[in-house]
Amino acid sequence: MLFQDLNLIEPILRALKTEGYTTPTPIQEQAIPILLQHKDLLGCAQTGTGKTAAFAIPILQLLYQDRLQHKEQKTIKALILTPTRELAIQIDESFAAYGKHTGLKHLVIFGGVNQNPQTDALRRGVDILVATPGRLLDLMNQRYVNLEHIKMLVLDEADRMLDMGFVHDVKKIIAKVPAKRQTLFFSATMPKEIQQLADTILNKPEKVEVTPVSSTADTIQQALYYVEKNDKRALLAHILKDKEIKTALVFTRTKHGADKVVKDLIRVGITAEAIHGNKSQNARQRALTNFKNRTTRVLIATDIAARGIDIDELTHVINYELPNIPETYVHRIGRTGRAGASGIALSFCDEEEIEFLKDIHKLISKEIPVEEGHPYPMSPQSIVAKHAEGKKKGSGGGQGGGGQKRGRAFGRADRGRGAAGKTAGGSGMSGASRGGNRDRGGRRD
Repeated sequence: MLFQDLNLIEPILRALKTEGYTTPTPIQEQAIPILLQHKDLLGCAQTGTGKTAAFAIPILQLLYQDRLQHKEQKTIKALILTPTRELAIQIDESFAAYGKHTGLKHLVIFGGVNQNPQTDALRRGVDILVATPGRLLDLMNQRYVNLEHIKMLVLDEADRMLDMGFVHDVKKIIAKVPAKRQTLFFSATMPKEIQQLADTILNKPEKVEVTPVSSTADTIQQALYYVEKNDKRALLAHILKDKEIKTALVFTRTKHGADKVVKDLIRVGITAEAIHGNKSQNARQRALTNFKNRTTRVLIATDIAARGIDIDELTHVINYELPNIPETYVHRIGRTGRAGASGIALSFCDEEEIEFLKDIHKLISKEIPVEEGHPYPMSPQSIVAKHAEGKKKGSGGGQGGGGQKRGRAFGRADRGRGAAGKTAGGSGMSGASRGGNRDRGGRRD
């Protein structure tokens, strides 16, 4: 199946070709034909599956065809609601890329910045509006935004909107949108409240579900470092002495931990910034921009804040702390080794994290190769004792540690496992064929 087999119009196919995309991801292959038939859609999919292109492409096509039949009007015809500024910006960038030859106008609005440029653009007229709920409600109350002509409504990452306390805002917004519309609803998980919301706003929806991610890409070389907790800081600095590591995305489990790692790296002369929920939107965006243009060499992130970050040519991912949800490991390291490029994923494991490691090995059906030649190895006795302790627990019939468990999130079905390669080459792929925005956190940051 190729994009040209999906009955897409020439302006969109031309844009996809320019971007280098030929083959749709599973969710794109399933969702695009449904949406082109004007049907509602319930998508169980997370960032990293290519869902942005799965809704952006049909929205652009339907609005383009609609404009050919009717005189152009300065009204908002499609509204995409998304929980964070970073995701909103990336969705807007996708509309820009895929819609560059359609002549349709798009705008992204979010809080934390001066509203004047946003209201000026709204006055000039836009066809597609990407928005975070808070800023949208604010501008609606000021009468800058009128939703009476909406034909297509997208709720993206609905479970995360619930987690961040936006559901009441979302309901207020939906109340202002025409009942006769096409609605697209995406959520990685389906807790009861989210299912109830979907039931109230969707009309005979088609359902698309993407298989949970459980394997790591062949192009990613993985390595495991057993290390005492107190030595992780020194080990990270030691690894980053290697000038071949041009960029590294480092994951911690907590916001406090991310800030601490930044301070430790800056102290030894390594440029680093953190991105997490306690940072202002401006600070998060600035850190992302600095990392993308390589002003900052190392970006420290928590899983929920990193959700949706899309960075080309990322050579290294480092798990400073192992995640307690095994699928999160696959999503984290999937940031490198993309689109056929090679990448390297390094993971630190202290005594307390050995149970998490076992869960990861079980999920990916292989053991991560152990790197023993480093200056801060954990004592073999500690490793053996902890593994033995885990086996005893396991024989007791429980689920064998691994921290708190959650229902499995749905993600990109990555390819194979293992493989070599020192650094990742650049492919520049960041949207439709490899899946646009990526990754998933397991819990609220």
